[in-house]
Parts: sequence; C-alpha cells; structure tokens
Amino acid sequence: MSKADANTRQGSYKSNTINTQDSRMRRHEVTIELRKSKKEDQMFKRRNINDEDLTSPLKELNGQSPVQLSVDEIVAAMNSEDQDRQFVGMQSARKMLSRERNPPIDLMIGHGIVPICIRFLQNTSNTMLQFEAAWALTNIASGTSDQTRCVIEHNAVPHFVALLQSNSINLAEQAVWALGNIAGDGAAARDIVIQHNVIEGILPLINNETPLSFLRNIVWLMSNLCRNKNPSPPFEQVKILLPVLSQLLLSQDIQVLADACWALSYVTDDDNNKIQAVVDSDAVPRLVKLLQMDEPSIIVPALRSVGNIVTGTDVQTDVVIAAGGLPRLGLLLQHNKSNIVKEAAWTVSNITAGNQKQIQAVIQAGIFQQLRNVLEKGDFKAQKEAAWAVTNTTTSGTPEQIVDLIEKFKILKPFVDLLDAKDPRTIKVVQTGLANLFALAEKLGGTENLCLMVEEMGGLDKLETLQQHENEEVYKKAFAIIDTYFSNGDDEAEQELAPQEVNGALEFNATQPKAPEGGYLF
Repeated sequence: MSKADANTRQGSYKSNTINTQDSRMRRHEVTIELRKSKKEDQMFKRRNINDEDLTSPLKELNGQSPVQLSVDEIVAAMNSEDQDRQFVGMQSARKMLSRERNPPIDLMIGHGIVPICIRFLQNTSNTMLQFEAAWALTNIASGTSDQTRCVIEHNAVPHFVALLQSNSINLAEQAVWALGNIAGDGAAARDIVIQHNVIEGILPLINNETPLSFLRNIVWLMSNLCRNKNPSPPFEQVKILLPVLSQLLLSQDIQVLADACWALSYVTDDDNNKIQAVVDSDAVPRLVKLLQMDEPSIIVPALRSVGNIVTGTDVQTDVVIAAGGLPRLGLLLQHNKSNIVKEAAWTVSNITAGNQKQIQAVIQAGIFQQLRNVLEKGDFKAQKEAAWAVTNTTTSGTPEQIVDLIEKFKILKPFVDLLDAKDPRTIKVVQTGLANLFALAEKLGGTENLCLMVEEMGGLDKLETLQQHENEEVYKKAFAIIDTYFSNGDDEAEQELAPQEVNGALEFNATQPKAPEGGYLF
C-alpha cells in the first residue's frame, strides 16, 4: 500500500475520533439519557398524612377526638364568625385532606376552601388556626400541578414566606413544607417561590439549635429550589445556598445528606461556571468522602454530583482526582446495585475523556481491571458506560496507555464481545473504539497482529454479521473496518491457498498462518 493510501485510510478514521473537549461535551449530553432511564430517587412533593410520625412536629391538638363533618358542614363552619367553629371546620378539612388514600382535594377546592385557608394563614392572633390552614394547603399543594397552581394563584406563597419568621416553630416548619411542595411542582412554580425571597427567609432558620425534623424539611426545600431546567433557577439566588449546602455535607443524618447531595447534583448538571461555584464551596472533598457510605440514598446523588463535576474542565476534574475520587469509583464499580455501577462507569468515562495525565491516574488506580469486569459481567447499561470509558481512552490516551488496555488489562475481548449488543448506539461506541485501535496499530506497524487478535476473539465474524445490520451507520462502520483492515489479508490468504504449478503439476499450499513469536503484540 502506498503512503498516500495509508494516509487516506487513516484520515477516514479521524472522523470517528473526537478531541478531548468535544468528547467531554458529548458525554455530558449523554446525561440526559441517563436521567430519563430511571425515575429520580428523590421525592419532589410530600404529603403530611401522619401526625404521629416522629419526623413530623405536627401533633393532634389538645388530644381532641376527630369531629366527623360533611364537606358542606366543614365549609359552613369555616365561614362562621365563631372562632371555635372556624377551628373545628378547619381542622376537619385538614384531616380529610390528610387521608392516606384518595384525599378529596378537588372536592375541597371546588367548595372554595383554598381562599379561606389563605385568609386563616394571615390570622396572626390564632396560631393554631394558621397551623391547621398551613397543613391543609400543604397537602393540596402536594397534588397535581393544577391543584398546586390553585394554591399559587390564590397568592399563598408570600404568606407562607412571611410565616417562616413565625415564633411558632411548628408553624414555620409547616410553611417550609408547603413551599417545598410548591417549588417541587416545576420551574415556573419554583421561580415564583424564589421571587418571594424564600432563600433569605430560610437561611436564618439553620443553626445548631434547629430541630432535626425542621432541618430535614429546610434542606429538602433547598433541593427543590435548585431543581429543574428550561429554565434553570436564577443562579445568583441559588449561589447563596452553596456554602450552606456544602456545610450540610458534614451532617450525620442520612436524609439531610441525601437532599443536600441532590441539590448539588442539580446545580452541577449545568455549565462549567456553576460547577466552579460548587468547587469553590469546598463541597468536592465532602462529596467524594460520601461515596464510601453504605447508604445508596446518599451514594446515588453524591455520585451524580461528582459525575457532573468531571464533565467540566480538566482543572475541575483534577479536584475530584485530588480528593481521592478514583479509588472510591473503583469500589463503586463493584457495587451490588447496577444503577450505581452504571453511574460510576459513566463518571469514569468522563474522566477518560480528559487529558492523558487524568487517564494515567485512572490506570494507576486500577480502574481498568474493574471496567473489564463490568464489560464481562455487568448490567447492559453499565457495560455501555464502561465501553464509553474504553473508547474515550482510545481517543485521548497516549499510544502506551492505549496499548496497556490490550496487553496489560486484557480489555479487548469483552470490549469486542459488545459488538453483539442489541443497542446500536453501544455497537457504534465499540466500533469507534476499534477504529481508533486500528489507526494506532497502523502507526505502530502492528495492524496484522491486531487483525489476528480481533479475528481470534470472534470480532471479524461479528463485524461481518453487522454488515447486515438494520442501522445504516452500524453496517457502514462494520464494512469500513473490514474493507480497510481485513480485505488485504484475505486476498493474501487466498493467494497463498491458491494452487501453485510445481514441475508442471498443480499443488495446494496447506500451510496455516502462525502467530508471531511472543504473542499478538502491537
């Protein structure tokens, strides 16, 4: 083959490779697919249905037994001028809305109790009435978007924000709970809550004396204030929360830790400036430390946050590595929960999309041994992310690092086996990695050896099968690899096996090709 032909061949594969920055951006975009593949573990709305729950400060008033009233009687009592009847009606409405199953939210809305509840919220002379009204509205706001919108449209938000300063800690907590439900309804509702200065209202509530149940609700509200995109929350407001969220990562409470991690995962799932703000809050070493917890409810959002951070700049990725993130990721690749293995592999793939020093750190942490195990035995979604980690290494790594994948870590066989995957996107990831390997082998003069290795592993058979694949890009990639790297070898083999004329007679050469001495090395 001429040098010009070789350059043309190599150039045809350069289009399959991507530079470091593009690679990381591409991995960042894949997060959308990851997010959609599984419903979030965090609850965005919470109903208060159990007033005896130890996590709730809300208790039955004065040991009163329930008063059974019809909806019409409840509304009549709430509209009464008699304060005792108002309270009985309000409490009965709250109890009805606190049913565990099928609370009659729409029925109560239809009877006009929302504006009455909001009027009661403003009755500062009767804290217990305010409290019952806040509880009822909390449960209405925990429902559908239409039900939450009804609470918003009756101007409840500024009154709840005002109640954050109440001398009654139970009332202030119920206001936090209601605002959490409203903010959890979506970006538009969240921004309404933020516009009414909720962040300035909740920050003074956090101190060493804050009861745990109250603190849990505050942190959950904070996570909902950071959540949702299109649009993202106003960052100048959210940024105010970051030092507090970082400090909360030192908590000993599982629920506080989980919601603080979720909040940071929402902030970091965005541009590099927001990632940098989280890095500046000193949250990264704390997030990395949480990766060694035994509690999946903490590991999942902490890992999501770390994974988002390494989609950022090389400097931001280095902060995770410096904090000891790689050994912990190696352990998570062995976790018994497949979704954690998948996200750990995704995180590693973002690091291998970085620079060569970062890839070397991944190698030295022994992570490729774990990736090999994932490729061999892991859940399919985890295998796909592990394949990305390998392909990104073939894109960004040094020749020595890439050769290590094959010779030291024996990763080629399980990698090639993924050509049998059902998902065409996974097949294309593997094909891209293979094309990169062949381009390197060609530079090192090891094309023939690599061809023999791939063929012995069944890779050539798989590529030939893929030429019949229904996905156009898959079969074109398969054809290109075969045509570029295997066709000449086949011609030579056919020529060797063709009958030769010896002393006027035809003889067949039955000699089989032998493996090169020392194995199939580049």
